[in-house]
Amino acid sequence: MTSSSFCNTQLLAFQVHLSLRHYISGSLAMEATASVCTNTRAERLRVEFAANRAAVLEALALRYRVFGLELGAQLKTAAEQLDYDAFDHHCQHLLVRDVRTGQVVACTRLLDPQGAQQLGRFYSAGEFDLEPILRLDGRLLELGRTCVARDYRQGSAIAVLWSGVADVIHRQQIDFLFGCASIPLGEGDALAAGIMNRVRRQAMTPPQRRVTPYQPLRVAGSDVSTLDAPLPPLLKAYIRLGAKACGEPCRDPDFQVADVLMLLDVQELNPSYSRHFIHRSSQAHMKH
Repeated sequence: MTSSSFCNTQLLAFQVHLSLRHYISGSLAMEATASVCTNTRAERLRVEFAANRAAVLEALALRYRVFGLELGAQLKTAAEQLDYDAFDHHCQHLLVRDVRTGQVVACTRLLDPQGAQQLGRFYSAGEFDLEPILRLDGRLLELGRTCVARDYRQGSAIAVLWSGVADVIHRQQIDFLFGCASIPLGEGDALAAGIMNRVRRQAMTPPQRRVTPYQPLRVAGSDVSTLDAPLPPLLKAYIRLGAKACGEPCRDPDFQVADVLMLLDVQELNPSYSRHFIHRSSQAHMKH
């Protein structure tokens, strides 16, 4: 599978609610990690953990430009031209940097059970009853706030970012990766309903792993089952990896999207993707 298969992403959307003063005043809850690896198809891109406060702020600024300026999300921190919330302080921030310009061009954040315990919950618990996920026998990792700069969505940035995630899966012995993939609502939530009809046919978890959304879709009409729509690129990429939807989506009115909780059982990772990412990341050299 080529790197370009992972591009043209629809972005994960989240609500925000913390003052920057509180965020900056604390120490960063992350490893001071430098280069993880480079992508063989695009050696000008490097994936790394944010090693200091300045690097985290670069990610928050990129998220503001994508979520706030491009997508029109109602960010409570927009006046500061940053996107952040209480969860950022407890996450590891994974960045893709263009080595020619030094700019951060893609990012995501990773929340492990220790960070979630300090916060009192995983981020997704604000949208879903996560009890079926929390009962899973294995080590969990939540992925969120993923975004790619506009000029890099046709290249390999998302694949380079995923290679960094794969390295974390390998090194931290993660069993289950989960997070929200956003889908557009459309008029009367009809577009989201059409996408979900396709998801139900292709990639649903067994009933015991399904979660309940706190704000389900509001689709009018009696012929919902006849609606159909193509899968957004990021959601399609997750499904190709082997991820499955954990039930119905949750509406996020601030972003005019619905979030689908996706779960990847690492043991069920698509073999071709496993060879492409997990094997390559296991041979990458990380600096600590």
